[in-house]
Amino acid sequence: MPLLRTLSVALVVFLLDRASKWAVVEAMDLALRQTIEVYPPYLTFSMAWNRGINFGLLDGETDMARYLLIGVALLIVAGLLVWVRNKGGWIIPLSAGLVIGGALGNVLDRFIYGAVADFLNMSCCGIANPYAFNVADVAIFAGALGLILFGDKKPS
Repeated sequence: MPLLRTLSVALVVFLLDRASKWAVVEAMDLALRQTIEVYPPYLTFSMAWNRGINFGLLDGETDMARYLLIGVALLIVAGLLVWVRNKGGWIIPLSAGLVIGGALGNVLDRFIYGAVADFLNMSCCGIANPYAFNVADVAIFAGALGLILFGDKKPS
């Protein structure tokens, strides 16, 4: 049952990520337009191709770096699936599903585009945020936070 919960959440996240990327990057042609002001400065679609990991770290222009990042993501997904299969409750399967769905969304980007399509840019209060992210990134962050806060607690 935990595995079914995890896979269900992962599928929803994956589909939401794909739908948002199709709508913004493809249908709204953000890849060509580069910027679409939705509700400035709070929300702007700003095209960013991330070939590395978070915030462009380890930016890999080569196919080897691209496939290495795909392999690492798939190993993490496999490890989470093995780990979560016997977990009880709902928070751990939910959190793992968020990470898995987001990771698979970004993996598919690397196959399709050669990089992860980031486009959400949010700024506020006079602080201009130079970074863009996507739905998958939000899910990965939320899921990782859930796993950190509510993961295996060992008795003292």
